[in-house]
Amino acid sequence: MFGLLINDKEVKEMEYLIKREMDEILFDLRDDRIDHVVKRAMEERYKILFTLFKRVASPAECLKYMRKDNRGRKKG
Repeated sequence: MFGLLINDKEVKEMEYLIKREMDEILFDLRDDRIDHVVKRAMEERYKILFTLFKRVASPAECLKYMRKDNRGRKKG
């Protein structure tokens, strides 16, 4: 386990960068031209980013980026 000491400005910057990356992945996941194997890797990357995001973002922000499973229920 690692520890990290960052100030509020750095937390906001991390939140912003993670949100941008997750937005790009969500956009690309809707593209039908991308192979399902690549999309699976993108979904795995999204899960990792979301785990990091939960550590720095508010619960309300996390709800905005929480993905739904195949039955329409929220995952996370």
